[in-house]
Amino acid sequence: MKKVGILAVLLALGLLVGVTRSTPARAFARNSATIAQQEQAPPSSEDKQEAQTFTGKIAQVDGHYVLQDMSSNTNYKLDNEDKAKQFDGKNVKVIGTLDSSSNTIHVSDIEPS
Repeated sequence: MKKVGILAVLLALGLLVGVTRSTPARAFARNSATIAQQEQAPPSSEDKQEAQTFTGKIAQVDGHYVLQDMSSNTNYKLDNEDKAKQFDGKNVKVIGTLDSSSNTIHVSDIEPS
């Protein structure tokens, strides 16, 4: 009878240890899968924005360089003033993405037009 009781206790302990050891591994695997899914998530619409070409004249307004688009009567702020500076007063093509919330072009390139 003692052997059966000891055997039952050992079996119960073995099961308990097995369950507690596998739980962190399962949680890690579940968290790893979640992280992998998040890393593979499709880019947001902001990330998908493609470069556009804007034409106009580079000018200084309030101490900042802008692209003056005469066809739409719009001034676009330029995020790369160092590049814009060399085209001050000239007609150009600006390649970049537009942040419509701030009316700023994130400049990829500027070239004479």
